[in-house]
Amino acid sequence: MLNRFRSMPATAMAAVLGCALMTTAVPAAAKEKPKKEEAAKGKGLTASKGFGPALKKMTDATAAKDAATLQAALAEGQGSATTPDDKYLVAFYQLQLGILNKDQAVQAQGLDAMLDSGMTPPENLATYSFFSGNFAYAAKDYPKAIKRLEAAKGAGSTDPNLPVLLMDSYLSSGQVDQGIATAKAAVEASRAAGQRPSDELYVRPIKALQAANRTDEVLDLMALRLRDYNQPAVWRQALFIQLQANPDKEVGLDVLRLMRATGAMQQRPEYAEYAALATEAALPGEVVSLIRAGKQSKVIPATDAKFDELLKSQTERMGDEESTITAYAQKPSTLSNPKVAGATGDTMVGYGRYADAIPLYKAALAAGGDKELWTYRLGVAQALSGDSAGAKASFAQISGSRKRLAQLWTAKIEAPAAPATGG
Repeated sequence: MLNRFRSMPATAMAAVLGCALMTTAVPAAAKEKPKKEEAAKGKGLTASKGFGPALKKMTDATAAKDAATLQAALAEGQGSATTPDDKYLVAFYQLQLGILNKDQAVQAQGLDAMLDSGMTPPENLATYSFFSGNFAYAAKDYPKAIKRLEAAKGAGSTDPNLPVLLMDSYLSSGQVDQGIATAKAAVEASRAAGQRPSDELYVRPIKALQAANRTDEVLDLMALRLRDYNQPAVWRQALFIQLQANPDKEVGLDVLRLMRATGAMQQRPEYAEYAALATEAALPGEVVSLIRAGKQSKVIPATDAKFDELLKSQTERMGDEESTITAYAQKPSTLSNPKVAGATGDTMVGYGRYADAIPLYKAALAAGGDKELWTYRLGVAQALSGDSAGAKASFAQISGSRKRLAQLWTAKIEAPAAPATGG
């Protein structure tokens, strides 16, 4: 379910850092009189007289991409650096050496020295802090990663990897609540910007909540995930947990119905459990429809002794039920008895006659039937018949054992078409 996050590749990091640093951290010593607008960006850097020769060598070696010469110049510069400005410049060229040699440890040392000096120009804080945090994350130094990544965030970093790295740093350091809060904020920020959030912002917190046995919060986050990743595999994960959390047979049957409606029934055991519960509920039409669908999708083999026997028995049990149910559904004795009206609505749904089930569920409610049960199933029939507004209104009334399922049906109604990748 989880692929460990990867820090940014060294080549990509070098391109960003090298470019940013080389264009924005030009030492003041390289210019006789810095322009006023450049000085206004932040504190200018002035090399001491004794440091000047080493600085020139480091500058020339970096421009020539000559790592060996730069390393020698750095050794000279470290010996002649006497002022804070000199030391900041040494750190800057230490970073350049790390980039040339693709040595992240050296890059990290240079960045740390620059950031800890307090002399980093404001316009560079976001970039420098992000990459320092990225290096710390790769080294599994999560407290340091949090410190740097929060600083990058505060400085206005827009790097798309920042929210995921910051979230995972919190989770990996045991700060689950802070990690989840970070993930949720990033999700909503992405959605507000019209972008689909990274699936990692859902998957890693869900895994952390599962490890902490915080099932309700797992399901909350899974419902949020379905808004952006409306895919059978994602539905299956959410509904499998829901199935485990509800031992009640009737609720279990409703979970499996939603699993079927979302295309999330992908393995034989799910069909077996669904068929057993529907058989026990005396819904032969639903059992027959289910088994035929499983065979068509090839989840159930063309020849399967157990399902073939069940298909035969339920087909015989079904008889001419569907052809007679319409007249039965209109009888006053049916409509006035809440259990009979509701059960007849269930039978209609089993045959795929969702619109015909709606008045039966309404009759069950009008006759004083179980409000929670028949309102929920009314919502399902409305959703399956295409009445999205009616379904959402029905689901909004559910507050008992099916509340979570009602929320998931609402998520299904509101979710966009399934994207091509993810899950």
